[in-house]
Amino acid sequence: MEKTVKLIPVRFRDNTRGIHADAGPFDLKKGDTVMVITEHGHEPGMVIDQPLSIERETPPEGIPKVERLATEEEIIRYKDNLLKEKEARDFCLEQIRKTNLPMKLIVTERFFDGSKIIFYFTSEGRVDFRELVKTMLQKYHTRIEMRQIGVRNEAKFLGGMGHCGLPLCCASFLSEFEPISIHMAKEQDLPLNPAKISGACGRLLCCLAYECKTYAELKKGLPKIGRKIQTQQGEGRVIRHNTLRSTIVVSLADGSEVEVSPADIETGAEKGRKAQDEVPAS
Repeated sequence: MEKTVKLIPVRFRDNTRGIHADAGPFDLKKGDTVMVITEHGHEPGMVIDQPLSIERETPPEGIPKVERLATEEEIIRYKDNLLKEKEARDFCLEQIRKTNLPMKLIVTERFFDGSKIIFYFTSEGRVDFRELVKTMLQKYHTRIEMRQIGVRNEAKFLGGMGHCGLPLCCASFLSEFEPISIHMAKEQDLPLNPAKISGACGRLLCCLAYECKTYAELKKGLPKIGRKIQTQQGEGRVIRHNTLRSTIVVSLADGSEVEVSPADIETGAEKGRKAQDEVPAS
């Protein structure tokens, strides 16, 4: 019998996306507070949905692990920490407004042990936040980090709904961003309308990468747009690909359009043989 691994969705703070953690041997349910081993150390988080079982020998690489259920004392500290995060965020916003710094505060993270507070922000350029850091140090007497992020990470932190009506990929399951280019939209014959191929972050949709390789593979046997070809209905020019059907649309000399498959296209050699066959015998 193949071994299964249980993944449990956990959220560490309000209004941020949940992540999947290795539930290990624990039988967890929605609403449980658990201690998870993360890059920030041991952090408490809230289980936000039922566990997901996948058939594999070991958990996916890099996934955090549930250490145990949180104690009552840790749950109280967890809730208190969330309040302190909100207080730190509000104070930082107040200082940003006072000093007119050209930055937009996105998310505040306070480590569970209070050893560090990270302020994530976006800005169009470099920001001199040295005085702001001094003020935050005097207020909280702990390590302070100002971390500038891009608009794609902003969307990942804040979440939202995509054009498809589903939660943003970056806020639900994407762990890393891969480069997205306009070539991917062209490869899939999508309209190059920024409103249709851009996400909530204003950058090209991450999902443009999902099917790009498949489209490129399917197009290998199709003639390029603009190429003149000979069909059974006459000579014409390729004006469109119906990639998923493996067909092309050809505009004929009389202005009509026909949809044909590559098998129906006459090559130059075939055209020459046909013309030779049609020459009357002398």
